[in-house]
Amino acid sequence: MTQHQFDAIVVGAGPSGNAAAYTMAQRGLRVLQIERGEYAGSKNVQGAILYSDALERIIPDFREDAPLERHVIEQRIWMMDDAGHTGMHHRSDDYNEESPNRYTIIRAQFDKWFNRRVRDAGVTVLYETTVTRLITDARKRVVGVQTDRDGNGIFADVVVLAEGVNGLVGLRSGLRDELRPENVALAVKEMHFLPQEVIDARFNLKGEEGVVIEAMGTVTDGMVGTAFLYTNRESISVGIGCLVSEFARSGAATPHGLLDRFKAHPSIRPLLEGSEIKEYAAHLIPEGGYRAVPELVGDGWIVAGDAGHFVNAVHREGSNLAMTTGRMAGEVVANILTSGLSCSATNLGAYKTLLKESFVMKDLKKYRNVPKMLEEGGYNIMNLYPRLVNRAAQTWFRVDGVDKKAKESEILKNAWRAHRCRGPAG
Repeated sequence: MTQHQFDAIVVGAGPSGNAAAYTMAQRGLRVLQIERGEYAGSKNVQGAILYSDALERIIPDFREDAPLERHVIEQRIWMMDDAGHTGMHHRSDDYNEESPNRYTIIRAQFDKWFNRRVRDAGVTVLYETTVTRLITDARKRVVGVQTDRDGNGIFADVVVLAEGVNGLVGLRSGLRDELRPENVALAVKEMHFLPQEVIDARFNLKGEEGVVIEAMGTVTDGMVGTAFLYTNRESISVGIGCLVSEFARSGAATPHGLLDRFKAHPSIRPLLEGSEIKEYAAHLIPEGGYRAVPELVGDGWIVAGDAGHFVNAVHREGSNLAMTTGRMAGEVVANILTSGLSCSATNLGAYKTLLKESFVMKDLKKYRNVPKMLEEGGYNIMNLYPRLVNRAAQTWFRVDGVDKKAKESEILKNAWRAHRCRGPAG
């Protein structure tokens, strides 16, 4: 490919890269997007939940043709022991609104659709192309990228790094540090296919209604992590993930082993019974939060999405932060270039100001101490407390001739013994 000049180059075609490319193209910029997969979404893995507010701010009419599975009307949060679960259950008919707030999606289909919208907006997209390094000038300003298919390089005023959690381009270029095992989770997911009417019956759904189950407890074998189950039209997404540092500490646990354990749990097994597994995937998820966010701008470059560790692990939000940061990065670049200014680190700093004022950084900052808390108290949170909660619920709800005051006393004594011995008594 001969040398080209673009206003902006976007590395990656996930939610953040698509959001950035689309936003800039809508503002009249000449944009090149580079994706290493054979198509947008081929390398991406997610549960997946789409939060409509983030996408609606980019493509207001997305509901007309986006490949949406079900809109979520019910959220279940479970604390699991080996035999059952105790949890919170929220369901409301208010979610059957004209413009639903959350949808389940299949990322491969959704990313293809989003990227088609990007191309329709005028963006040039190169698939099956890997960016090997950033090109800098004599002043160390990023001026383009080198790829595995172009010996001369491709040049632009700014490069948007929306390359995902691994951030290999930024790492090779010295713009970020290597991932720390305690800041990233390894998650695995399977797609279990069932007829739509079977899913509707099992989850008490109708039409396009959907359910989300998020779980924690003994299914992660004492390691810091969570599991999930999402309903699609004719399939169920089921998965689990733990911090890489926890897998290293365990030495014996494997992601697939944890997934098998979760699927075999008495609370999950009936929901998947008779299903056909057609897909399996694994993916790294940034979970370091606020303190793991790298430098986000420099002379000629800006970071968005998972590459910036924009994931709210507490609320299991990622796609909305990715699309929001991608849109904001695109807006800042467009404002700079349409004003005839350069994409210096100083000018691109407006991106950090926007982020600071948005829900993205406010939420990450709110939960900035959670990773440390999990590191220090992971056993209690993932193993001891779920066992205690389920034991307490069994004691309380079992009618066996024991008076309620005695039951209260038993629950409190069991909790006290458990904290002293690091395991439920009896």
